[in-house]
Amino acid sequence: MPAAIRLRSVTKSYSKGGQTLRVLDELDLDMDAATFYALMGPSGSGKTTLLNLVGGLDQADEGVVQVGDEDLAAMQSSELAEWRSEHVGFVFQGFNLLPVLSARENVELPLLLAPLSRRQRRQQAERALELVGLADRMNHKPRELSGGQEQRVAIARAIATDPQVILADEPTGDLDRDTADAVLEMLRRLNRELHKTILMVTHDPQAATYADKTIHLDKGKLGRIEENATPTGGS
Repeated sequence: MPAAIRLRSVTKSYSKGGQTLRVLDELDLDMDAATFYALMGPSGSGKTTLLNLVGGLDQADEGVVQVGDEDLAAMQSSELAEWRSEHVGFVFQGFNLLPVLSARENVELPLLLAPLSRRQRRQQAERALELVGLADRMNHKPRELSGGQEQRVAIARAIATDPQVILADEPTGDLDRDTADAVLEMLRRLNRELHKTILMVTHDPQAATYADKTIHLDKGKLGRIEENATPTGGS
């Protein structure tokens, strides 16, 4: 069952230069299951912080962060790590692929934490690469791939564990327009065909058109939520 995401009175602050900076300020937000969201706002508005809280990479100072049936704020670090490995896939702007490993080996990395045999890990990684159209590039290393292909490997890695939620932080920031559109179309397919809940941070209004809804943040507070009745994908 894909996860719904629920935040209630979420506050998060960081200390910087002897001062306390409140990044999220009593934020309330509901996100529907199996929906593709774009998260937008100026630099410093709390987008990446929100992404990290939903993904269990960080914890709120106050409030409830619920993904599916789990309250992440109530978990210990070890419990969060186990939960992340099973339920969340991450896609980053910088790809974060290991250059000495092949595409298939990079996709296998998160599966090392799962109770799978070597053969099962390999099969699961190959299925994920097939889903993103890279069946013929499984044995290529990152330096032998284009930027778009590297990002598709990163997406395959994110879905290899069959997570409920995919979190993407500026996934097309380093790509040209045509390549970015292809990656965004891939994310939309994962939402439509595999019913993944996707939350994507972006500064690009055209990228946001691929989402079902766009959430706007400003200075740690929720702004408007726009709905794309028929997402255009920039076309």
